[in-house]
Amino acid sequence: MSFTGKATYSAGVTLPEIAEDLADVIGIVSPYETPLLDHLGDPQRVATSTRHEWLEDQLLPNTDTLNGAQTDVDTAIEVANGDRFRVGDQVKPEGSGEVFFVTAVNTNTLTVARGYGATTAAAMTDGQTLHILGNAALEGDDAPGVRFTNRSRKSNSTQIFTSAVSVSGTQRAVNTVGMADELDYQKQERLREMIRDLENTVINGVSPAANQQGSDTVRRSMKGIIPFITTNVFAPGGGGFPADAALTEEQLNQALRTIWQQSAARIDTLVVNGFQKRRINGFVTSSRSFDAQTTRFRDLVSVYESDFGVCRVVLSRWVPADSVLLIDSSRVDVLPLAGRSFHYNPLARTGDKETGQIVGEYTLELRNENAHGVIRGLTAA
Repeated sequence: MSFTGKATYSAGVTLPEIAEDLADVIGIVSPYETPLLDHLGDPQRVATSTRHEWLEDQLLPNTDTLNGAQTDVDTAIEVANGDRFRVGDQVKPEGSGEVFFVTAVNTNTLTVARGYGATTAAAMTDGQTLHILGNAALEGDDAPGVRFTNRSRKSNSTQIFTSAVSVSGTQRAVNTVGMADELDYQKQERLREMIRDLENTVINGVSPAANQQGSDTVRRSMKGIIPFITTNVFAPGGGGFPADAALTEEQLNQALRTIWQQSAARIDTLVVNGFQKRRINGFVTSSRSFDAQTTRFRDLVSVYESDFGVCRVVLSRWVPADSVLLIDSSRVDVLPLAGRSFHYNPLARTGDKETGQIVGEYTLELRNENAHGVIRGLTAA
């Protein structure tokens, strides 16, 4: 068993810890690494309020869906959102070689010319996606009506992480195995725990449904990456997603493609637990070959490169074992509240001991949640 060296005033001083002829090495066996925070890096700015807010915008949509089936000769087309169309739009139904031309827009009814440009008109199904290729304006025409999108305000709360340290005067005076100063050692240990918990909260944390501001009686907590993602949540067999219970390359590629199709994001980070990391490593195992001189077997995928992004594979023990996180890291920041990054505050002496508190206050800014995704419900054993 590794020697922990956690001798504090509250735990008491035990004789085996006070020694002179032992190696000055203390083994830390508990996991405290933070690979995702290391990958994201330090933010370039800070939060300035306990309710951190940011603005998001989007381009005018260039797709819509059909309301009701249409034959190949129908010229009155019902769509879900008529305000997305203008007279002069060329529209191509998904999966069809036809392009039709919009000649009038009345609420959600389009009057169109079928088989535009010698394309072949074809029947369309209810819910079929319509792609607006672009608008053909008249030469010398007046400016069209103004169209715009409304920016939306997103927010997250800051969360306080804190831990106390207390070491007796005696413990600081004696020759303790493995360290020069027990107080400094305890600071380091508590800080490791808090950074560990910060990464765990960044991934899995949940904010309260009401009264998120917090008070001296209500605790404030931040929302993590997984709870933030609501648009691109994939599950085996759901919504046309491949039904394999174990993660496959087909599933990963479909998730990457879906996110790419409906956003400007390019996923560059896959965050997984140990089990799913082994599944990703297995994508290439069957194609490896070795000759007689090979003395090292390597089964590791650190970067997954697809048509929809070059992704670094980050192994984090805090991701649920049945999940794979797909992140555009350029849209993620973990911010400290101004002046509240992790620091140590010594407290007033109340006796023969040194007492202090380590405090940090952080929040997650996850921009454009539809630019990220999560695969859930995978086999994890």
